[in-house]
Amino acid sequence: MATAFDNKVQVQSLVDVVAERLETAIISGQLQPGSRLSEQALAASMGVSRGPLREAIRRLEGRKLLERTPNIGVRVAQLSLQDLNEILQVREALEGLACGLAALNMPDAAIAALDKMLDDHGKQKSVRENKGYYHETKNLDFHFSIIEGSGNERLTQMLSGDLHYLLRVYRHKASPRPGRAAQVLQEHRAIVSALKRRDPQAAEQAMREHLRDARRYLEEQIAAEEEKGEVAALPRKGRVGRLD
Repeated sequence: MATAFDNKVQVQSLVDVVAERLETAIISGQLQPGSRLSEQALAASMGVSRGPLREAIRRLEGRKLLERTPNIGVRVAQLSLQDLNEILQVREALEGLACGLAALNMPDAAIAALDKMLDDHGKQKSVRENKGYYHETKNLDFHFSIIEGSGNERLTQMLSGDLHYLLRVYRHKASPRPGRAAQVLQEHRAIVSALKRRDPQAAEQAMREHLRDARRYLEEQIAAEEEKGEVAALPRKGRVGRLD
């Protein structure tokens, strides 16, 4: 016999599904940054009522993927160049710290698992053909494995919150340049090598260098796509220098 408790779980599960579908649409570019959402159209297309949809929207507002403006409604969040610059600066500092801590705290078995992960990545067709180096799930993500290996719960929470969701959008959009996937794999191997040596300074430096290169590459990609008209120009806010 169904109870109120059973019904609550079912409703919450529907909210999870709707939130996941909206997040996927945002990350894949199906819902473009700055685009306005129509609750009526979304509810109809997903075959759900307004209640679960609104709860899913509130959840993604909390992740900073959606933003609500009075008298306008809900739009897909669009980062300015200054926003993106600041986020990537914070990411470099925090992930560098996490990597240094991982060199001290990460179990040998977890580092060995990273080694195997990179071997598996190197065998992937997308990496061999330079079509991409990206993973949708946290458990397959090289960076998230190191963040968890830091042993610092607060640091893990910070890097798994807003930063994680906002960066996923831009990581997914970055298309590969010749040799990029192989370069990322090489940089990841350098990080693991420092972890194996239990050298926190070298591990932090290797991670920071890797993320600086990723920042420069992302800036180049955004500039190139804007020039070609493939994406709308990111809004400028204040004086912003290069991402390096």
